[in-house]
Amino acid sequence: MAVPTELDPPLSPGQRSKIRRLSTFKEPAAGEEMGELNIVPYLDIIMNIIVFVIASLVVVFTSTIDTTPPSAGGQKGTRMATKALNLTALITSDGISLKTSSGNIATGCAQLGGGVTVPKKPGGEHDYSELTRCVRELKEQNERFAEELQVTITANPDTDYQIVVAVMDAMRRDDKGVLFPEVHFGVAR
Repeated sequence: MAVPTELDPPLSPGQRSKIRRLSTFKEPAAGEEMGELNIVPYLDIIMNIIVFVIASLVVVFTSTIDTTPPSAGGQKGTRMATKALNLTALITSDGISLKTSSGNIATGCAQLGGGVTVPKKPGGEHDYSELTRCVRELKEQNERFAEELQVTITANPDTDYQIVVAVMDAMRRDDKGVLFPEVHFGVAR
């Protein structure tokens, strides 16, 4: 505001009244309450959240294993012949039991019979190399079994995922070649 000097003409009473009226505070009308919206704090919060999300983002690389889920009525159209091996591996807390269409494979993988086919090692770990040897022995018992590629794996509900994957790997191939690369999952009953 300019400071009045002696050269300025004096203000009239009407001018003084208008200045007083314009400079006094009055309540805004009903539709004039809102002023400008200050969105700077909102943008600061959003930018901080975006930076936090980007900084905490974890890139997860996963590998997948092709399998076929179990079906309620069996797999229609892909049933094997009755003289097939139909190998099933049951992962239990005692070891790994193998079952074929002829019956359960006994301990040591030499004949049919009861018991756990591949018991755990004395340290409590599964013996995957013995499992691979046993599966190779079963596959070489009959020339019809050489063409089979399917195995069904069933595990107890408390079995670790790593054990299931290790059993799958042990049954897929060995030094001599392919064993049972087509893995199907069974449901424990």
